[in-house]
Amino acid sequence: MRAMQFDRFGDYDVLKPVDVPTPEPGPGQALVRITYAGVNPLDDTVRRGKLPAAAVKALPLRPGCFGVGVLEEPGGAAWPAGTRVVLSGGRYGVGADGSWAEYVAVAPEHLVPVPDQVDDVAAAALTAGAGHLTAYLALTELANFRPGQTVLAPGVGGAVGQGGVDVARVLGAGKAITTATSSAKAARGREAGFEVIDLSTESLRDGVQRITEGQGVDVVLDGVAGPVTGEALSALAVDGTLISIGYAAGTRATIDVTDLIWKNAHVHGFRFALFSPAQVNTANSRLLDLVAAKEIAPVVDEIFPLAQAAQAQRHLMEGNPFGRVLISI
Repeated sequence: MRAMQFDRFGDYDVLKPVDVPTPEPGPGQALVRITYAGVNPLDDTVRRGKLPAAAVKALPLRPGCFGVGVLEEPGGAAWPAGTRVVLSGGRYGVGADGSWAEYVAVAPEHLVPVPDQVDDVAAAALTAGAGHLTAYLALTELANFRPGQTVLAPGVGGAVGQGGVDVARVLGAGKAITTATSSAKAARGREAGFEVIDLSTESLRDGVQRITEGQGVDVVLDGVAGPVTGEALSALAVDGTLISIGYAAGTRATIDVTDLIWKNAHVHGFRFALFSPAQVNTANSRLLDLVAAKEIAPVVDEIFPLAQAAQAQRHLMEGNPFGRVLISI
């Protein structure tokens, strides 16, 4: 089968197209023929060798944390061959070979069926970057979110920014706000229906104050970090919650501790390891149903062929995309 893999850590050029044997499913495992795979920041982190050695499968490794495809051999899965499925959970592309290949062997508990009303591109876009899944779990399991509250998910072009706004709206947020670093990107976000603070014309705090009429936001889904974290804390309402999810803008943040003290702020870190496979699958099933009902519509920026996976990764990390980056297998 065709696949992309790397046999040493490094820059984009360590990714190479290969012909390798189709994986033989282990006891109880299912074999999935992948149609589309997502490109995620974690793929880049793994390829660069930034994770602890014990967390990563012995090289060579095929990347791809998520994807959509067709169940070829059900193994221990509850669905027949021919069922369309998404990868849901697991450590594919990190601790095991992932979805940047024509076939992948997976544990049945890491699969969720795709509704007939959802095509493969939409299913792959939903899972790529895991922004919608992250937002759903963060709001329902960590933030004690209640309908009517306000949510800020910075980064209008990113998975958490777009997914956070989409999910917050569906859950009944009074306001769901994101940010852009340029007027052009802010305009594109508004055209797509997002409420956007243009950080090139006003500060995050001023934008939140304006939109919430001085109340601040109840929940921040922070997938950006860097200087945004301190600004987001300052924009919290009293008893507000900030959930730290990612660090696209850097791993160092400066905060004013009075934003923690006087606002009685709550801060959580987010990792998928906090949640059981059943929780992840339930959330993904709910999100797929929302896509089927056209209540959310994940945005796709660009689709690359498998042989251009390195270009796809570079585009995600350096091309400032608006929406998800996918690979067509």
